[in-house]
Amino acid sequence: MSKARSEAQTVKFRGAEGLFLVADEWNRGANSDRPSVLMLHGGGQNRHSWKNTGQILADDGLHVVALDSRGHGDSDRSPEANYSVDILCEDTLAVLEQIGRPVMLIGASMGGMTGILAARAAGPQKVTGLVLVDVVPRYEKSGSARIRDFMFNHIHGFDTLEAAAEAVAEYLPHRTKPRSPEGLKKNLRHRDGRWYWHWDPQFLSKPMDDPFIRVEKLEQAAIELTIPILLIRGKLSDVVSIEGVQDFLAKVPHAEFVELSDAGHTAAGDDNDAFTDVVVQFVNR
Repeated sequence: MSKARSEAQTVKFRGAEGLFLVADEWNRGANSDRPSVLMLHGGGQNRHSWKNTGQILADDGLHVVALDSRGHGDSDRSPEANYSVDILCEDTLAVLEQIGRPVMLIGASMGGMTGILAARAAGPQKVTGLVLVDVVPRYEKSGSARIRDFMFNHIHGFDTLEAAAEAVAEYLPHRTKPRSPEGLKKNLRHRDGRWYWHWDPQFLSKPMDDPFIRVEKLEQAAIELTIPILLIRGKLSDVVSIEGVQDFLAKVPHAEFVELSDAGHTAAGDDNDAFTDVVVQFVNR
C-alpha cells in the first residue's frame, strides 16, 4: 500500500534578536508519540538542500521542519551580521520552544555544529537524537577554506543560470551534473540582471567567532551528550577526514558512524537516496 504524500507548508518562526526564520513544515499535527525532526542546513545552503529527505520522513508520518538559518534562503538577515555559532544555537533553541515537543536534530556542516550546541543546551528531554552530516569539531581547515573560496569567488553573481551550473559542476566534480539548471532557482535570486546566491554576503565578510575557542566548545558539548548520535561522512569529503572521525568517535564512543561511498561534504545532495536511507533507519529506531 502506498503512503499518502504529505504536503509541506511554508511557515515562520521567531529566532533570537527578533529575526524571522522561514521553514518548510510537514505534518504539524502528527502523532506526538514520535519525535519531530528539525533539519539544519550548512553554510551557504538553505532548507531546499535536504532534497527528498524531509519529504520521505514526512510521508512516513513524522512531523518535519526544514529551517532556513538566519541570513540564508528566505529567513531574515542579521542587521549586525551576527552569524556566530552561538547565535545560531539561540535561534535553534527558540525554534525548539515553538515546536513544543521532543525533536531529533539533523545538521549538516554549520547546521551540525549548531546542533551539537543546541542539543547540549536543550537537554535530552527536548532533543532526543542528533544526526551530524559531514561535520566534526576538528574538521580539515583546507576543505573548509575551499568552501569559503567558492562562496567568495561568486559573491558578485552570475550572468545566467547556466554559468552558475558550470561553477557548481567545477566545484563538485564527483556529482552528476543535472540536465537543466532550473533547480538552481531554489538557491539563487535574480536581481538587476544577474543571479545571486540566496544568502547574506556578510556571512563571509565578518569574523564569526574564534575558531580555536569554537572547536573546544563544540568538542566539550559533544562529549557531554548522552543522546543517540549518528555521524555521517561522505567518503569523498575534504572537510571531514577519517582521522577526524576516529578522534570524534574516541571522545564520543556511543556515537554511530556511517560512510557514504559516493558522497562528499554535501552528502545529502551528492547521494540523496543512500543518505535518506541511513537517516530514516536511524530516526525510526
